[in-house]
Amino acid sequence: MKVLMLNGSPRANGCTFTALSEAMKVLEEQGIECEIYQMGNKPVSGCIACGACAKLGHCFMEDTVNGFVEKARSADGFIFGTPVYYAAPNGSVMSFLDRAFYSGKDAFFGKPGACVVSCRRGGASASYDVLNKFFGISSMPIVTSTYWNQVHGNTPSEVLQDAEGIQTVQNLALNMAWLLKCIEAGKNSGVVRPEPITGNKTNFIR
Repeated sequence: MKVLMLNGSPRANGCTFTALSEAMKVLEEQGIECEIYQMGNKPVSGCIACGACAKLGHCFMEDTVNGFVEKARSADGFIFGTPVYYAAPNGSVMSFLDRAFYSGKDAFFGKPGACVVSCRRGGASASYDVLNKFFGISSMPIVTSTYWNQVHGNTPSEVLQDAEGIQTVQNLALNMAWLLKCIEAGKNSGVVRPEPITGNKTNFIR
């Protein structure tokens, strides 16, 4: 079993990475393979709603998004991390996830997901809510913790001083490992994931 993490910060070893690393330590102790995917600091274009991905099977923009989606296909669960910019997720991570889910929704569908947000002081809960919307539209069980998954600090060392934040991330990782093991046990017992009911898209604007 593998959990793929996204570091949505342009800083490879900053506060968001620190929080994800704490989750990774616990997951690996639970026997879960982990990988932190660095989004990087290059500009990420947003989705332009061209529909090309439906024909190509991937986004026509050949950048880091397509590489992440390919890794997602073999992952069993996800943790997305973002810094907080103006009480919202980093704009680049939103563009990244918009395109990843639009072009490769099947890579994420039905797999457990969680997010971790990093802020200096405020805006964490609003950013947390935004990222959870990606899971809610993709039939992904949302893994929770003992508080909302947020860490506070302006530097990695300050994040590590946020004892409750680190504890929350650790409990998140424990719950992710538990759920993945439950899903695996269910599969081994013949319990299969239900196929969604489709076909209806209500549109009141004619």
